Amino acid sequence: MSVTRHAITTGAINLYAESRGNPQNPALILVHGYPDNHSVWDQVAAQLADEFFVIAYDVRGAGQSDKPARVADYRMPLLAQDLKAVADAIIPGQRFHLAAHDWGSIQSWESVTTELLQGRIISFSSVSGPCLDHMGFWMRSHLFSLSPLRIFAGIRQLFASWYIVFFQIPVLAPLLWRLVIAAQWNRYLRLREEVSEPDDNPTQANDGVIGVRLYRANFIGKMLRPQKRYAHCPVQLIVPTRDNYVGTQLFDELGEWVEHLYRRDLDATHWAPLTHAPLMAQWIRGFAHAVSNNKEDAELRAARVSAPARTPLNGSHLPEGV
Repeated sequence: MSVTRHAITTGAINLYAESRGNPQNPALILVHGYPDNHSVWDQVAAQLADEFFVIAYDVRGAGQSDKPARVADYRMPLLAQDLKAVADAIIPGQRFHLAAHDWGSIQSWESVTTELLQGRIISFSSVSGPCLDHMGFWMRSHLFSLSPLRIFAGIRQLFASWYIVFFQIPVLAPLLWRLVIAAQWNRYLRLREEVSEPDDNPTQANDGVIGVRLYRANFIGKMLRPQKRYAHCPVQLIVPTRDNYVGTQLFDELGEWVEHLYRRDLDATHWAPLTHAPLMAQWIRGFAHAVSNNKEDAELRAARVSAPARTPLNGSHLPEGV
Protein backbone atom coordinates (compact mmCIF):
# COMPACT_ATOMS: atom_id res chain seq x y z
CA MET A 1 0.00 0.00 0.00
CA SER A 2 1.36 3.40 -0.97
CA VAL A 3 2.58 5.85 1.64
CA THR A 4 1.89 9.59 1.51
CA ARG A 5 4.47 11.89 3.10
CA HIS A 6 3.56 15.09 4.93
CA ALA A 7 5.48 18.13 6.18
CA ILE A 8 3.71 19.79 9.10
CA THR A 9 4.53 23.06 10.82
CA THR A 10 3.94 23.46 14.54
CA GLY A 11 5.20 26.62 16.15
CA ALA A 12 8.70 27.18 14.83
CA ILE A 13 9.46 23.60 13.88
CA ASN A 14 8.55 21.16 11.12
CA LEU A 15 7.39 17.59 11.68
CA TYR A 16 7.60 14.68 9.26
CA ALA A 17 4.59 12.35 8.98
CA GLU A 18 3.40 9.48 6.81
CA SER A 19 -0.10 8.25 6.10
CA ARG A 20 -1.43 5.12 4.44
CA GLY A 21 -4.88 3.74 3.72
CA ASN A 22 -8.15 5.32 2.64
CA PRO A 23 -8.70 8.83 4.08
CA GLN A 24 -12.41 7.99 4.26
CA ASN A 25 -11.73 5.27 6.85
CA PRO A 26 -11.57 5.95 10.59
CA ALA A 27 -8.32 7.70 11.46
CA LEU A 28 -5.63 6.18 13.68
CA ILE A 29 -2.52 8.07 14.79
CA LEU A 30 0.55 6.12 15.97
CA VAL A 31 3.21 7.76 18.16
CA HIS A 32 6.66 6.22 18.59
CA GLY A 33 8.92 6.13 21.61
CA TYR A 34 12.61 6.52 22.43
CA PRO A 35 15.08 5.97 20.77
CA ASP A 36 12.91 5.21 17.74
CA ASN A 37 11.18 7.10 14.96
CA HIS A 38 7.89 6.49 13.16
CA SER A 39 9.25 3.37 11.43
CA VAL A 40 8.93 1.33 14.65
CA TRP A 41 5.21 1.17 13.78
CA ASP A 42 5.65 0.14 10.11
CA GLN A 43 4.66 -3.50 10.57
CA VAL A 44 1.61 -2.63 12.64
CA ALA A 45 0.57 0.21 10.32
CA ALA A 46 0.74 -2.05 7.28
CA GLN A 47 -1.71 -4.48 8.89
CA LEU A 48 -4.17 -1.77 9.92
CA ALA A 49 -4.20 0.33 6.75
CA ASP A 50 -6.96 -1.75 5.14
CA GLU A 51 -9.44 -0.63 7.82
CA PHE A 52 -8.01 2.67 9.07
CA PHE A 53 -6.43 5.79 7.70
CA VAL A 54 -3.15 5.31 9.54
CA ILE A 55 -0.88 8.25 10.40
CA ALA A 56 2.56 7.98 11.97
CA TYR A 57 4.95 10.86 12.56
CA ASP A 58 8.44 11.55 13.82
CA VAL A 59 8.18 13.37 17.12
CA ARG A 60 10.32 16.49 17.52
CA GLY A 61 13.95 15.48 17.88
CA ALA A 62 13.57 12.20 15.97
CA GLY A 63 13.80 10.95 12.41
CA GLN A 64 13.13 13.59 9.79
CA SER A 65 11.44 16.07 12.12
CA ASP A 66 13.21 19.18 13.37
CA LYS A 67 15.44 18.95 16.41
CA PRO A 68 15.21 22.00 18.66
CA ALA A 69 18.43 22.71 20.56
CA ARG A 70 16.88 23.78 23.88
CA VAL A 71 15.84 21.15 26.40
CA ALA A 72 12.82 23.33 27.25
CA ASP A 73 11.50 22.80 23.73
CA TYR A 74 10.76 19.16 24.57
CA ARG A 75 8.33 19.80 27.41
CA MET A 76 5.10 17.89 27.52
CA PRO A 77 2.66 20.68 26.49
CA LEU A 78 4.67 21.25 23.30
CA LEU A 79 4.60 17.53 22.51
CA ALA A 80 0.82 17.60 22.91
CA GLN A 81 0.67 20.59 20.56
CA ASP A 82 2.62 18.54 18.02
CA LEU A 83 0.03 15.77 18.06
CA LYS A 84 -2.71 18.34 17.56
CA ALA A 85 -0.78 19.91 14.68
CA VAL A 86 -0.47 16.52 12.96
CA ALA A 87 -4.18 15.83 13.39
CA ASP A 88 -5.19 19.34 12.27
CA ALA A 89 -3.03 19.14 9.16
CA ILE A 90 -3.92 15.65 7.93
CA ILE A 91 -7.43 15.06 9.35
CA PRO A 92 -8.70 18.57 10.15
CA GLY A 93 -11.66 18.55 12.52
CA GLN A 94 -11.90 14.76 12.58
CA ARG A 95 -11.91 12.46 15.59
CA PHE A 96 -9.30 9.72 15.71
CA HIS A 97 -8.01 6.70 17.56
CA LEU A 98 -4.59 6.92 19.16
CA ALA A 99 -1.96 4.25 19.86
CA ALA A 100 1.51 4.83 21.24
CA HIS A 101 4.59 3.06 22.54
CA ASP A 102 7.16 3.96 25.19
CA TRP A 103 7.80 7.74 25.22
CA GLY A 104 5.14 8.11 22.55
CA SER A 105 2.70 6.77 25.10
CA ILE A 106 4.12 8.88 27.92
CA GLN A 107 3.61 12.06 25.91
CA SER A 108 0.22 10.92 24.59
CA TRP A 109 -1.14 10.77 28.13
CA GLU A 110 -0.79 14.56 28.10
CA SER A 111 -3.29 14.70 25.24
CA VAL A 112 -5.57 12.04 26.73
CA THR A 113 -5.85 13.83 30.08
CA THR A 114 -5.98 17.52 29.12
CA GLU A 115 -8.46 19.68 27.21
CA LEU A 116 -6.39 20.29 24.07
CA LEU A 117 -7.79 17.29 22.16
CA GLN A 118 -10.70 16.39 24.40
CA GLY A 119 -13.59 15.16 22.27
CA ARG A 120 -11.34 14.25 19.32
CA ILE A 121 -9.46 11.25 20.73
CA ILE A 122 -11.87 8.30 20.55
CA SER A 123 -9.68 5.65 22.14
CA PHE A 124 -6.11 5.29 23.38
CA SER A 125 -4.05 2.08 23.21
CA SER A 126 -0.95 2.49 25.38
CA VAL A 127 2.06 0.17 25.14
CA SER A 128 4.85 0.37 27.77
CA GLY A 129 4.37 4.02 28.61
CA PRO A 130 2.91 5.33 31.88
CA CYS A 131 1.66 8.84 32.47
CA LEU A 132 4.47 10.62 34.34
CA ASP A 133 1.96 12.34 36.63
CA HIS A 134 0.37 9.01 37.52
CA MET A 135 3.85 7.59 38.02
CA GLY A 136 4.76 10.48 40.32
CA PHE A 137 1.77 9.78 42.56
CA TRP A 138 2.50 6.04 42.39
CA MET A 139 6.12 6.48 43.47
CA ARG A 140 5.11 8.69 46.39
CA SER A 141 2.47 6.24 47.62
CA HIS A 142 4.94 3.36 47.49
CA LEU A 143 8.24 4.84 48.67
CA PHE A 144 6.57 6.56 51.64
CA SER A 145 4.24 3.68 52.48
CA LEU A 146 4.12 1.76 55.75
CA SER A 147 3.88 -1.48 53.78
CA PRO A 148 7.22 -3.24 53.15
CA LEU A 149 5.81 -4.79 49.98
CA ARG A 150 4.82 -1.41 48.55
CA ILE A 151 8.19 0.11 49.50
CA PHE A 152 9.96 -2.81 47.82
CA ALA A 153 7.90 -2.31 44.63
CA GLY A 154 8.85 1.36 44.56
CA ILE A 155 12.54 0.61 45.06
CA ARG A 156 12.43 -2.07 42.35
CA GLN A 157 11.02 0.46 39.90
CA LEU A 158 13.73 2.97 40.83
CA PHE A 159 16.38 0.41 39.92
CA ALA A 160 14.59 -0.43 36.66
CA SER A 161 14.62 3.30 35.81
CA TRP A 162 18.37 3.78 36.38
CA TYR A 163 18.82 4.98 32.79
CA ILE A 164 16.54 7.96 33.46
CA VAL A 165 18.99 9.24 36.06
CA PHE A 166 21.85 8.63 33.65
CA PHE A 167 20.03 10.63 30.96
CA GLN A 168 20.02 13.70 33.19
CA ILE A 169 23.80 14.05 32.66
CA PRO A 170 24.09 16.70 29.92
CA VAL A 171 27.25 15.56 28.09
CA LEU A 172 28.00 11.95 29.03
CA ALA A 173 24.74 10.30 27.93
CA PRO A 174 24.66 11.88 24.43
CA LEU A 175 28.35 11.17 23.96
CA LEU A 176 27.97 7.51 24.91
CA TRP A 177 25.08 7.19 22.48
CA ARG A 178 27.08 8.76 19.67
CA LEU A 179 30.28 6.75 20.22
CA VAL A 180 29.07 3.37 21.43
CA ILE A 181 25.37 2.61 21.72
CA ALA A 182 24.19 3.57 18.23
CA ALA A 183 26.58 1.15 16.53
CA GLN A 184 25.46 -1.70 18.78
CA TRP A 185 21.75 -0.93 18.82
CA ASN A 186 20.55 -3.64 16.43
CA ARG A 187 22.66 -6.23 18.25
CA TYR A 188 21.15 -5.06 21.54
CA LEU A 189 17.63 -5.42 20.15
CA ARG A 190 18.36 -8.97 19.02
CA LEU A 191 20.07 -10.19 22.19
CA ARG A 192 18.21 -8.30 24.90
CA GLU A 193 14.83 -7.50 23.37
CA GLU A 194 14.28 -10.57 21.15
CA VAL A 195 13.74 -8.55 17.97
CA SER A 196 14.62 -11.14 15.34
CA GLU A 197 15.66 -8.92 12.42
CA PRO A 198 15.90 -5.25 13.42
CA ASP A 199 15.82 -2.89 10.45
CA ASP A 200 18.67 -0.44 10.10
CA ASN A 201 17.67 3.04 11.22
CA PRO A 202 19.78 5.66 9.43
CA THR A 203 18.95 8.27 12.07
CA GLN A 204 19.56 5.99 15.07
CA ALA A 205 22.51 7.92 16.50
CA ASN A 206 20.67 11.25 16.39
CA ASP A 207 17.43 9.68 17.66
CA GLY A 208 19.29 8.40 20.72
CA VAL A 209 21.38 11.49 21.34
CA ILE A 210 18.66 14.10 20.93
CA GLY A 211 15.81 12.09 22.41
CA VAL A 212 17.53 12.23 25.80
CA ARG A 213 16.15 15.77 25.99
CA LEU A 214 12.66 14.33 26.47
CA TYR A 215 13.73 12.88 29.81
CA ARG A 216 15.65 15.97 30.88
CA ALA A 217 12.75 18.29 30.03
CA ASN A 218 10.00 16.40 31.81
CA PHE A 219 10.91 13.65 34.22
CA ILE A 220 12.16 15.35 37.36
CA GLY A 221 9.46 18.02 37.32
CA LYS A 222 6.70 15.45 36.95
CA MET A 223 8.10 13.28 39.73
CA LEU A 224 8.41 16.20 42.15
CA ARG A 225 5.16 18.00 41.22
CA PRO A 226 2.70 15.53 39.69
CA GLN A 227 -0.72 16.81 38.67
CA LYS A 228 -4.01 14.96 38.88
CA ARG A 229 -4.72 13.66 35.39
CA TYR A 230 -8.00 11.94 34.45
CA ALA A 231 -8.45 10.32 31.05
CA HIS A 232 -11.26 11.65 28.89
CA CYS A 233 -11.44 8.58 26.62
CA PRO A 234 -11.34 4.78 27.06
CA VAL A 235 -7.83 3.38 27.50
CA GLN A 236 -6.41 -0.01 26.59
CA LEU A 237 -3.16 -0.94 28.32
CA ILE A 238 -0.92 -3.41 26.53
CA VAL A 239 1.59 -4.46 29.18
CA PRO A 240 4.64 -6.56 28.21
CA THR A 241 5.29 -8.68 31.28
CA ARG A 242 9.04 -8.97 30.58
CA ASP A 243 9.59 -5.26 30.04
CA ASN A 244 13.12 -4.40 31.18
CA TYR A 245 12.33 -0.71 31.76
CA VAL A 246 8.68 -0.20 32.69
CA GLY A 247 7.50 -2.28 35.64
CA THR A 248 4.09 -3.89 35.26
CA GLN A 249 3.24 -2.70 38.78
CA LEU A 250 3.08 0.89 37.53
CA PHE A 251 -0.29 0.11 35.95
CA ASP A 252 -1.87 -1.76 38.84
CA GLU A 253 -3.71 1.25 40.28
CA LEU A 254 -4.55 3.10 37.07
CA GLY A 255 -8.29 2.62 37.53
CA GLU A 256 -8.17 5.65 39.81
CA TRP A 257 -7.41 7.84 36.81
CA VAL A 258 -9.21 6.12 33.91
CA GLU A 259 -12.98 5.65 33.81
CA HIS A 260 -12.97 2.97 31.10
CA LEU A 261 -9.78 0.95 31.49
CA TYR A 262 -8.78 -2.35 29.86
CA ARG A 263 -5.55 -4.23 30.41
CA ARG A 264 -3.95 -6.97 28.33
CA ASP A 265 -0.76 -8.52 29.71
CA LEU A 266 1.55 -9.90 27.05
CA ASP A 267 4.48 -12.30 27.39
CA ALA A 268 6.92 -10.01 25.60
CA THR A 269 9.82 -7.62 26.10
CA HIS A 270 9.66 -3.85 25.72
CA TRP A 271 9.59 -3.61 21.91
CA ALA A 272 6.27 -5.42 21.42
CA PRO A 273 5.40 -3.41 18.25
CA LEU A 274 8.41 -5.12 16.63
CA THR A 275 8.21 -8.58 18.22
CA HIS A 276 4.41 -8.97 18.20
CA ALA A 277 3.19 -6.73 15.37
CA PRO A 278 0.22 -8.94 14.27
CA LEU A 279 -1.11 -9.15 17.84
CA MET A 280 -0.58 -5.42 18.39
CA ALA A 281 -2.58 -4.71 15.25
CA GLN A 282 -5.31 -7.12 16.31
CA TRP A 283 -5.70 -5.59 19.77
CA ILE A 284 -5.59 -1.99 18.54
CA ARG A 285 -8.14 -2.80 15.84
CA GLY A 286 -10.46 -4.63 18.21
CA PHE A 287 -10.37 -1.91 20.85
CA ALA A 288 -11.01 0.86 18.32
CA HIS A 289 -14.01 -1.02 16.93
CA ALA A 290 -15.37 -1.75 20.41
CA VAL A 291 -15.23 1.90 21.45
CA SER A 292 -16.62 3.19 18.16
CA ASN A 293 -19.51 0.71 18.23
CA ASN A 294 -19.97 0.82 22.01
CA LYS A 295 -19.82 -2.98 22.10
CA GLU A 296 -17.38 -5.25 23.93
CA ASP A 297 -16.68 -8.77 22.78
CA ALA A 298 -15.97 -11.50 25.34
CA GLU A 299 -12.19 -11.13 25.05
CA LEU A 300 -12.26 -7.40 25.68
CA ARG A 301 -14.75 -7.80 28.50
CA ALA A 302 -12.30 -10.16 30.21
CA ALA A 303 -9.64 -7.44 29.96
CA ARG A 304 -11.81 -4.83 31.66
CA VAL A 305 -10.29 -3.22 34.73
CA SER A 306 -12.86 -0.49 35.30
CA ALA A 307 -15.96 0.56 33.42
CA PRO A 308 -18.84 2.39 35.14
CA ALA A 309 -22.22 0.82 34.46
CA ARG A 310 -23.84 4.09 33.41
CA THR A 311 -21.24 5.42 30.98
CA PRO A 312 -20.96 3.70 27.58
CA LEU A 313 -17.56 3.11 26.01
CA ASN A 314 -18.07 5.76 23.36
CA GLY A 315 -18.41 8.50 25.96
CA SER A 316 -22.10 9.30 25.54
CA HIS A 317 -24.13 9.22 28.71
CA LEU A 318 -27.19 7.08 29.26
CA PRO A 319 -30.33 8.97 30.23
CA GLU A 320 -31.55 8.78 33.80
CA GLY A 321 -33.42 5.60 34.61
CA VAL A 322 -31.69 3.48 31.95
